[in-house]
Amino acid sequence: MSRLRIFAENEPGTPVSSTTDRGRMAEELGRIGVAFEQWEASQPVAPGDAPEVIMAAYRADIDRLVAERGFKSVDVVSIAPDNPNREEMRRKFLDEHFHKEDEVRFFVAGSGLFTLHVGDGVYEVLCEAGDLIAVPDGTTHWFDMGPEPSFVAIRFFTEPDGWVGHFTGTDIAQRFPRLDPEAGR
Repeated sequence: MSRLRIFAENEPGTPVSSTTDRGRMAEELGRIGVAFEQWEASQPVAPGDAPEVIMAAYRADIDRLVAERGFKSVDVVSIAPDNPNREEMRRKFLDEHFHKEDEVRFFVAGSGLFTLHVGDGVYEVLCEAGDLIAVPDGTTHWFDMGPEPSFVAIRFFTEPDGWVGHFTGTDIAQRFPRLDPEAGR
């Protein structure tokens, strides 16, 4: 179930607010410039489907977003729990960083935890299948795919190197919860 928890940056153990209502999530995230939408496939898709099949199922929304935001490329990424590089892939974006273009990801299957550090607030967004999140360029955040990552996502790019992580060097990400499906977070 998708979820938004908001924390004060100095209180990582106690959320100020929490909701699983996707409409309320979109409203709260919109206040900090983050888009949050839900998409439905025009035809059935499943993990393991070819990227062309997955893209065809969401073609109308993909085309709308490309037209609105000027993306130059779109791809499909699929990560399974048995991926031999899963630990390295997880570690790659666990520290606070930002990108020089919007990070836009649509979850076809599975889940991932985006945590955004905006002002003195920390916004933890658990994205599930059907969720699109668009994190504006320059927004400090970290991403956790969990210890046994399992997701299929559509990613949008303006420039080939746009998603290079620019790390802040802070330890804030280590103070906040990690994605742990067994613990319910």
